[in-house]
Amino acid sequence: MSRSVLYVAGLALVLAVGALVLQFVLTPAGADSSRIADLEEQIEELQGQQGTGEGLRVAYLDAEEAFSVFLEATADLRERANEKMQEAADLQNEYAAATISRDDYQQRARELQAELLDAQLTIDIQALDKMIASDDFSDIRSKLEEWRETAQLLANEVNNLVSMAKMGVVDATEYESRYATAENAFQQFDTGLTQAATLKIVQVAQQIAIEDGYDMVLRVKNVLVYRNPAALIDITDEVKSRVAGYL
Repeated sequence: MSRSVLYVAGLALVLAVGALVLQFVLTPAGADSSRIADLEEQIEELQGQQGTGEGLRVAYLDAEEAFSVFLEATADLRERANEKMQEAADLQNEYAAATISRDDYQQRARELQAELLDAQLTIDIQALDKMIASDDFSDIRSKLEEWRETAQLLANEVNNLVSMAKMGVVDATEYESRYATAENAFQQFDTGLTQAATLKIVQVAQQIAIEDGYDMVLRVKNVLVYRNPAALIDITDEVKSRVAGYL
């Protein structure tokens, strides 16, 4: 196994541990309410605890919509990734139509594969840099800075894969092994970064709840077909606005 592959394998382990640590401070995705009945039951329970429920203030947050703030912060780089995905789809169509040889197809497919991974990694690194530079992420900055160092090792390996693919792969087995290891490390990195961003969204929602005097904030997906705005307040836009200011 080459030294670079060993570096990336080690990186995957480091990021996996970091992601695991963050999982303990985040609400699991499966905990999101999936039905309106879930909201009603929780509200009724609180109302029962407070008698008539007078003064009870309940808000909700669409966490997925709030997370879009981080996607918008890297919108310029996402265009490049989308272009690579479109090129890969066009190449697949060319091969299916027999307008390109098998060897040329494999060569170009590897190039696009490596370039897409590079584009995706660049997106995450830009988001990570924005988070590190923000004072509002100071509570987890040390962990983010550790990720930045290890992410650079991954970036170096991905650059090597791009160069290898462009020059023509001599040993396909070695290339595929190195690519699979790098992709796995990227997935670990992406998962950890997503959890860090979600952690900040949850923290902001908690801050708003305390500031505005809410008794409970429910974390839901976009499932509401009706709500009484006087009884159930949507704080998603407020959370998005505050987090956007952090970036």
